[in-house]
Amino acid sequence: MKIINKLIVPVCCLVVILIVFLKMDLIVDFLMPFIEQDAQNINLPLSPYKKNTDYLFVQNVDNYLALSKHDIQNIFFSIVNNGWKSFNFYCAKEYNDCLKDIEEISQNQELLTHINNFVHPYHGFSNLETIINESGLITVNVTYFYNEDHILAINDRINEIYNEIINDSMDTRTKIKTIHDYIISHTKYDASNQDNNLTNYQSYLAYGVLFEGYATCNGYTDTMALFLEKMQIPNFKIATTPPTKDVEGHVWNAVYLDNQWYHLDLTWDDPVSSDDKDYLLDTYCLKTTSEINEIDNKGDKPIHDHDFKKNIYLEFNEKTSY
Repeated sequence: MKIINKLIVPVCCLVVILIVFLKMDLIVDFLMPFIEQDAQNINLPLSPYKKNTDYLFVQNVDNYLALSKHDIQNIFFSIVNNGWKSFNFYCAKEYNDCLKDIEEISQNQELLTHINNFVHPYHGFSNLETIINESGLITVNVTYFYNEDHILAINDRINEIYNEIINDSMDTRTKIKTIHDYIISHTKYDASNQDNNLTNYQSYLAYGVLFEGYATCNGYTDTMALFLEKMQIPNFKIATTPPTKDVEGHVWNAVYLDNQWYHLDLTWDDPVSSDDKDYLLDTYCLKTTSEINEIDNKGDKPIHDHDFKKNIYLEFNEKTSY
């Protein structure tokens, strides 16, 4: 009996070793994604412009193994939100449609545009490339609009303007209105940019606004968002896409103030006039959705530039605490 007891442990060990040996390929297949992901993404630094806010449509993740289509959206958002230029991840083995869903999302420019609107302006991307290799490794390469020289120059200019026009006696709403007025007063709408980007200005960036004095809706919105970020006011960009017969596609700011989300559209408050005069309006400054709808529908021809997708910009559907 003692001999049998002594043999039990060695025999069990041999059985385990045999099972491991026979199933080695399966074990390696299971573990390799985690090993490769850790090896290739190790010590990726987080950008100082990462937004820690989780939105209703997209959320930050720290687990990059995709289990669903929503996971893929969140992974794409997190990669861009973290400011990473290249990142690798895998699909869970039980997620059979994962690669098909990744391909679908990566080619959906409208969806990517909306995801882009929830990150810091400095993390806005001009291109997001997805590569899938034979082992199932998914590589995401991101090209951002703003380079380091842009960021350094813009930050200095924003600090300079902020210190010039803002003081501690102002309440938050007054600060936002003051910045709104300053940007509009020092900027012209770049109408030339409407024709296939044939423009001499970087008007689609905050750089074009702050250093060249010209903007498209993207430039106005990025610039305002940078000031909102400086003041640590919750915000994101909101857009109507894709272009239709009624609207060419538009973007503006969403701002969280006094426990409510408001619309803030500098582009429409800086109209291109037929008399070539400069006008400063506050028609679209900190308006609720019902107010902006009333404004857009009061004329002979309704305006559709602010017809946003309520299944994406969900913060406007319910009261959200921040």
